[in-house]
Amino acid sequence: MATIRNTSYRVHVQDTDETEVASVNIENGAMLRTDNALYMGHNGQNVIVYPQTLGASVGLGWARYDDSVYTSSNKLDLVDGVEVVIPNNAGSVYKSHSSINFYNSSTQKVLAVNENDTYMMTVVFRCSAPNANQTYLSLHFEGGNGTPYDRIRDDVNFPKGNDVDHDFHGVFQYYADSSFLTYGTDWKITAVGGSAKIWDIIFFIQRTQNAGL
Repeated sequence: MATIRNTSYRVHVQDTDETEVASVNIENGAMLRTDNALYMGHNGQNVIVYPQTLGASVGLGWARYDDSVYTSSNKLDLVDGVEVVIPNNAGSVYKSHSSINFYNSSTQKVLAVNENDTYMMTVVFRCSAPNANQTYLSLHFEGGNGTPYDRIRDDVNFPKGNDVDHDFHGVFQYYADSSFLTYGTDWKITAVGGSAKIWDIIFFIQRTQNAGL
């Protein structure tokens, strides 16, 4: 006797909006519908199943975070030899898609979506030093558990003279390991050889490979 299978299933789809997609409790097979896309829970994340072109664009999107605290009228003082986290309160945020979240302004941590994702991050700020000849800035990613993220670094010199504004624009590539995914990481900066100031800080983060696909 032939096996009879039910070929018709009725699935309840939850209607929501894009702002809530990232915060819902993810369950495998559970589906969400917004005005932009249809999502399904799969392996710990909400995957866009329709339209596929939107899913590809979200998977490889970008976000820009502009600090609004440290400006030309309120510069961040860096003391010689004292390491601090580069602050960014994300006062202004621009995204290629509303579901993207690559930075947490409360914890000041850079985030990742999947283990083994790859990213490109641009760090921008203005800076100056009262003694330009002997001072430079050293910035680096915070190291992870065994992964040498602190080797993602750069040094900033002051070729324009004492107390003259200097523009820094650095581009860095990295991948996310399991520790990065769990805890995130941050940018550290140190003035070396003398004091300095930084302001007008911008983080631009682009996801270049989605390891979940």
